[in-house]
Amino acid sequence: MDAGSSHTALYIYEWPAEKDNNTGRVEQTHLCKVKGPGISSYASAPVKAGESLRLCMEEAKQWVPGKRHHQTPLYLGATAGMRLLNMANSSASDKVFQAVEGALQKFPFSYQGAKIISGQDEGAFGWITVNYLDERLKQGLETRGALDLGGASTQISFVSDNYDGSESPSNSVTFRLYGNDYNLYTHSFLCYGKDQSLRMMQAHQSQAGPATVLDPCFHPGYTATKNYSVLYDSPCVSDRKPKDAPDTFTHIGIGDFLQCQAAVKSVFNFTSCKYSRCSFNGVLQPLLQGPYGAFSAYYFVMNFLNLTDTSVPLEDVKEKLKRYCATNWDQIMQQHPEVKLKYLAEYCFSGTYILTLLTEGYNFTSESYSDIKFIKKIKGSDAGWTLGYMLNLTNMIPAEAPDTPLLPHPGYVSVVSVIAVLLFILFIVSLRPLWPRCSKQPQIV
Repeated sequence: MDAGSSHTALYIYEWPAEKDNNTGRVEQTHLCKVKGPGISSYASAPVKAGESLRLCMEEAKQWVPGKRHHQTPLYLGATAGMRLLNMANSSASDKVFQAVEGALQKFPFSYQGAKIISGQDEGAFGWITVNYLDERLKQGLETRGALDLGGASTQISFVSDNYDGSESPSNSVTFRLYGNDYNLYTHSFLCYGKDQSLRMMQAHQSQAGPATVLDPCFHPGYTATKNYSVLYDSPCVSDRKPKDAPDTFTHIGIGDFLQCQAAVKSVFNFTSCKYSRCSFNGVLQPLLQGPYGAFSAYYFVMNFLNLTDTSVPLEDVKEKLKRYCATNWDQIMQQHPEVKLKYLAEYCFSGTYILTLLTEGYNFTSESYSDIKFIKKIKGSDAGWTLGYMLNLTNMIPAEAPDTPLLPHPGYVSVVSVIAVLLFILFIVSLRPLWPRCSKQPQIV
């Protein structure tokens, strides 16, 4: 189970053999999205965190064959939402986990525990997922970098010939998979998921505690009353709350893409860097290398905006987003009546944030932008960290390459058949002395 900051999802995986040793590969067979927010949102009512998982767990009982219930391992990994809750209130975090564990242990699966996974692990497991599903690991091909964007954090992971782990070792993860060694660069930026980055931008806009905030990242015609205490209710911004701010402020959209980009840049620090090169906030990042898969919120936002085609020049992408942001809020609501207003209102910001993060933050250029592929699924399985996490915990990927048979299966069948025929002929020939002899004596007439 993926217990993210904004939602929880249950994934069911199956495979046709004990190990992935040329006998089969792991595939996702079912996805159940838990109704309601992420488990970290239940800090004040932890029992509800456990209750929220019940319906998806009941679905799991139906999908997994009954005779395999007790053999099926069940894992829950919590990401940035629970990292933030644990930072702000570790006691509340513990109570949420207690409620979750109590709920999951009532089901007939082999419960293996619930834990907060580190940002580094989240990035590394996402990289494993993308390259495992693409079969790049087994075949020893050039790997694909992984770009993951959630609600509270974002991860970048890739193999670079210019990074050996000696500079900033905390960003280095090494794997030996299928007989190949991989030295992976990975970093997770807590608070730089799309939801928390929006908080940080709005905190910057409202530092003086104004009664009205004019926001270029929201459509013209958009207006809403927001609560200051809600905006600043996160470790990402809690220390910035203005002292004399009113209880509420009026949030007004003006829909200006260029001004929005400038506002988004305010959440990054591009000036300090003690390494040979950095992304932002003084974090080492080696030169980008190879193709990249961008998934989770990267895909969902860009797919909504119809901007997933990275063969389109980057300037054209920006121009399309500029026109979208400038569209009147009433028109946007009429065009998308099925989308919840909260999400609909934020797509201009989210799209601008993604482009800024990729180009200004991670240093993708107009030329290298086409190396990115926005992906939801690979061969029927969702891109994300959960598959890589499960593969790691169950040791499904061997460190060494599986022994390669001298002949493929059809070849073995042919050889065995020929040998069987030869043995049969030899057997018949060996019986020749026992055959009845014909009498050659002359007959008397």
